[in-house]
Amino acid sequence: MEVPEVFYSYEWAQSVDRAYGNLLRPLILLGYEDESLVGIVALATENDAAVFLTATTADYCDFLSEPARRYEFVSAVFCELRQRQITKVTLANLPADSSSVAAIHDAASHSQYHCLSRTGYLCSRLVLGSVEQRAALKEATLGKKMLRRNLRALQKNARLAFRHDARWEEIEPLLESFAKAHVARFLMTGRISNLTFSERRIFLRELALSLSRSGWAILSTMQVDDVPIAWNYGFQFAGSWFWYQPTFSSTYEHFSPGFCLLADIVETACDSPNVEIVDLGLGAEGYKDRFATSTRQTLHMSFHTAFASHLHAVLRYHAASVAKASPRVENWTRRTVSSI
Repeated sequence: MEVPEVFYSYEWAQSVDRAYGNLLRPLILLGYEDESLVGIVALATENDAAVFLTATTADYCDFLSEPARRYEFVSAVFCELRQRQITKVTLANLPADSSSVAAIHDAASHSQYHCLSRTGYLCSRLVLGSVEQRAALKEATLGKKMLRRNLRALQKNARLAFRHDARWEEIEPLLESFAKAHVARFLMTGRISNLTFSERRIFLRELALSLSRSGWAILSTMQVDDVPIAWNYGFQFAGSWFWYQPTFSSTYEHFSPGFCLLADIVETACDSPNVEIVDLGLGAEGYKDRFATSTRQTLHMSFHTAFASHLHAVLRYHAASVAKASPRVENWTRRTVSSI
């Protein structure tokens, strides 16, 4: 791949299947030239619809092949989907900088699918750069007034430590406290954590177990007197350190422990020659902007064989865009939906 991601790994797809196997029906399409595997895409199907298998768990999803073979492989996939009478295809979290994007547009049109493409997310990132740039980033991070103030306050009456555990024996004991803190934090803000659902907890456990064998899983914690108060379930893979699912204890909220933990990850990454990017993932949380030096865009692409279904999707998307452009309309819409 042009940009390798842990989300494209066999371990990721396998963990999704083990956790969500009762809900998903995998369709793995493989492209061969003679005896050589040259392309693969992991999809899931329900009735006459197809999606990326990992769409609800992975920040990036894509067709896997050498870039020069991408159009050929994508075209073969869409032909296969058409033959299987798949009338709707939804491709979420597709990196906008992937060579798949142009290939998908052409291949879908050739297979008589109508396409709606829209911006998905802007993922904040820190590109660490040269030795000098890393030193400057580290200095800027450690110099943040809020960070220094909170760390001093915590260190007055307690022993403060940061850990980045990569071995399963170290990660496994921390998973329960991480899940409980995530659920509690969401309840405090009137939301439901995805860790409320057993499938998500099973997925994260299976994924950590699988990825830790290759040293790709990394569970970061900020601890006060050996008790974790902030967590990040993340990954180190192919030069990228991923801020995937963080949370913190609401008891220590006034110390901004999540912010402190992310600052330590940035500091540690700056000192690690094998880390080139700290990827802050999906979501436009304001705190990410305080660290980010660049962004990476994802796309949400949907395809229909019936023009009426395509038109309905287009109208719905534009109606939603108009609602979001007006805070009053958006708030009214959200209240109405919530009441229903």
